[in-house]
This record gives sequence, C-alpha cells and structure tokens, in this order.
Amino acid sequence: MIGRGPQGRSLQAQQARTWASKALNGEDSGSTIGPKIDDNARRRLDAGRIFVNELSALSPLDGRYARDTRALTPIFSEWGLMRARLQAEIAWLVGLSEEPGVAELPPFTARARERLETFLADFDNEAAGAIKAIEAKTNHDVKAIEYYLRDFMNHHEDLKAASEFVHFALTSEDVNNVAYALMAQTGRDKVLLPALDAIITALDELACATASVSMLARTHGQPASPTTVGKEIRVFVARLSRARGEIQTVPLPAKMNGAVGNYNAHYAAYPAIDWPTVSARVLAGLGLSQNPHTTQIEPHDGLAELCHAVARANTILIDLARDLWGYISLGYFRQKTREGEVGSSTMPHKVNPIDFENAEGNLGLANALLDHLAAKLPISRFQRDLSDSTVLRNVGSAFGYALLAYRACARGLSKLSIDEVRVRADLDCHIEVLTEAVQTVMRRYGLAGGYEELKALSRGRVLTAEVLRDFIARLSLPPEARAALEHLSPETYVGNAPAQAQTRPRS
Repeated sequence: MIGRGPQGRSLQAQQARTWASKALNGEDSGSTIGPKIDDNARRRLDAGRIFVNELSALSPLDGRYARDTRALTPIFSEWGLMRARLQAEIAWLVGLSEEPGVAELPPFTARARERLETFLADFDNEAAGAIKAIEAKTNHDVKAIEYYLRDFMNHHEDLKAASEFVHFALTSEDVNNVAYALMAQTGRDKVLLPALDAIITALDELACATASVSMLARTHGQPASPTTVGKEIRVFVARLSRARGEIQTVPLPAKMNGAVGNYNAHYAAYPAIDWPTVSARVLAGLGLSQNPHTTQIEPHDGLAELCHAVARANTILIDLARDLWGYISLGYFRQKTREGEVGSSTMPHKVNPIDFENAEGNLGLANALLDHLAAKLPISRFQRDLSDSTVLRNVGSAFGYALLAYRACARGLSKLSIDEVRVRADLDCHIEVLTEAVQTVMRRYGLAGGYEELKALSRGRVLTAEVLRDFIARLSLPPEARAALEHLSPETYVGNAPAQAQTRPRS
C-alpha cells in the first residue's frame, strides 16, 4: 500500500514520531509548516502527560467503567476528534480539486488520492502526539491540524503543490461542526443504537416467554385488574422501539460556508463558483446534509434534537429499571447468581438488583448532560461565541453514561428468570380484582347499583372467593352470564394481555 514503510509501519507514523520527537527536544524537525516548539510550549505539553489507567482516570467512564465504554473511545476522545477534523480537512481539499473553477488546484491523481486516504486511515497515537506538539505552540487545535496536514503534503511531490489549499476559505468551525456531526453520527449508529437494540431484543424475548403468565397489576401501588408479565414487558418494547426510531432519524446537518456563513472569502477568491453547491457536495460525500443558513457556527439544532431523542429513550429505560427492580423486590423475578459474587459485605444471603440500580443512576447522569447540551448548544451570541466549544467536548461523556446504562440494563435482563409460583400466589390472594368484571356484567344486563353493592362488599375488606360466588349466585343474570362469572378467576381475567404480549410493534 502507498505510504507503507518497512515492517508494515506507515510513512505517516514514522514522520509523526520523528517530527514530534525532534520538536519536543528543540531540534529542527525539518517541517516547513507551522511554528517551532519553544520551552514554554514544551512544558505545557509535558504537563498534560499523565499515565492514565483505571486507577488514575479522573472520570469513571475512563476508569472503573472503561471496559463498558471502550467502544466510544476512538470516536469521542481527543484522538477521535483530531481524526474527524483531519477527515473534514481532507474532504474539503479533495472537493476543491474536483471543482473546475479552482484552476490552480487540479484534480489529484489516483496515487495522490490514495496517499491522502492512507494518511487518514493510518492515523494513530503518534500522529495525534505530533498534532498536540504543534498545538502546544499555536494554542489553537484546528490550526494544528492544518499545519500537520500541510507538513505531510510538503513531503510528497504529488501533494506538495496543493498544500496552500488546505483549510482554504474555511473557518475553524467549518472543520469542527463537520467533525462533531461525524462523531455523533458514528456514535449513534455504531454504538448507541446497537446497545439499545440488545435491550429491545432481550425484552421482546422475555415478553414472548411470559406472554401467558398472569400477574397482579398495581395502580397507585395497590392491587388492580390482572395482566400478564409479558404484556407489561411488551409495553416497554413498543415504547423503546418508537424512541429508537426517533433517535435513528434525527438529521445531523453541517456547514462549510466560512467565517459568518456567507462564503465571503470563497467569493472573494473565486466569484464565479457556485460555492453552496460545492459545499453541499463535499458534505454529502461525508454522509452529511447541508444547513444552508448559519452564522459562523452550525447552530446545533440537529445535535440538540438528537440529545433530546436519546434522553427520551433513557427516560423510558429509567421507568423500566424501576419496574424491574420492583418486580424483583416482589419476588416475581429471580436473579441468576455468579460463583464468588458477593451481594452484601455483612448479609450473606443478599442478591441485589445492582444492574438495574446502576442503569438508573447512569441514565440520570446521561440525561443531565444531554439536557444541558440540548439547552446550551443552540444558543450563541451574535454570529458566534466560544461557549459551545467546551460543552461540545462532553457529548462523548453523555453518550458514555448512556452506553454504560444500556449495558447494565442488558446485563440485568440476562440474569432474570420468572418465578411463576410466586406470581400466581400473589394473584390468588386478591379475589377482589374480579369485582370490576362482576359490576360491568351487571351493567350490561340492566342490574342497577352493581358498583355500589360491590364497593360495600370489598372496599377495605378481605373478600374471599366464597363470598363473591354467593353474591354472583343471587344475581338475576342469564345462566350463561352467571356461569362465565362463576368460572372467572384472577388468573383468567386478563383480557387480551396474552395476545398483546405476542404482538411486535410495527417497524
């Protein structure tokens, strides 16, 4: 492959390692682009170096829970942001070369295009370190990307002549908004949605398996008309499936239209070119749609909408976690134990619903961040202020807490097994739930006062099956109606709950 050196190491990585090492040691790096690294810049870079592992990480997402959030690291880390910015810069450069009106930048040869593609594909920690070394001097992260790309191009004859068109007519936000749109899109499509799908699939299987397991419903925490376990789980499948669809379809627009959104510099250099079309074409090549009306920043309305959509799904999951916690507490579900695992440091018998508790806690953290992101990001003074920049760096944290919660929830679901005996016993203790059926049948056949009679018979009292049967026997009902009521039990009084439990939501 083009750009590969001995031992399969990319030329890019070799150059990056050499450039960063020489620059940090005060030597001449041989770079023709960008500033030299002075002592103050070197100290700033060194101060940022810390050995990070599970014990030294500031955030639990990168420490205790790194194993569960690792899939997001290459997307939302500083490394991921650098790579996404580099992708945006290269896409714009190539797009310019394909525009006939930019005569000074002819189309790249196939070899040059492949070299740029390899340069991006081979982006690694050493390359990121080289960019940080440049940033230590510039104190500007996007300019460091530009200098790094130009330096690479100046080392290759088939790219050198085009280096002055890197970052041509762009503002930093043209690069940043594209980078964050790419990161959010990838994090959503490749990580969050598959994790949410795992929960929906597990719930769907549980709903089908328990479709006919009759269960005492509870409204206001008190016994209510019976349902089935599967139907109540199916409610969450339907809710989450809808929420998932909302997350998936949120558009993430982007812009590449200059310092205040008017293509000022673009038209100053090439007034005859249709710059909105060029911009739209480049963005489409990255899988993004164009927002044609912006200030210096893309106003983040799409990202805010995505944050709200994820937060709504998370709220449904909080409801699920609390319900499952409650069903476990009632003994309806048992949890599979693991050899060597401890539930309490003092009570040996404990098997706690920690997965659902962890899910609830982390969903709350995720939503706190998502709500702030959605409220803050669309607001920017005049044509822009920088308050969104530091906030945007926390999109990954919001996704991280959500992912952590999704995996905890899936883990909890995998441990559940229904205790049908316990569920049935609880149901059989509440014959009073049949009074709704009796008074409704009485209404059908014109027997007045049924509700009031059954209220006097059952409210605040223990109602037995024998007492209810005697009441039914005295009613002036058609024989078939009386027989149906006499054969009714809490276990069979579930309406169409079993059928609902088996009905999958439309996609």
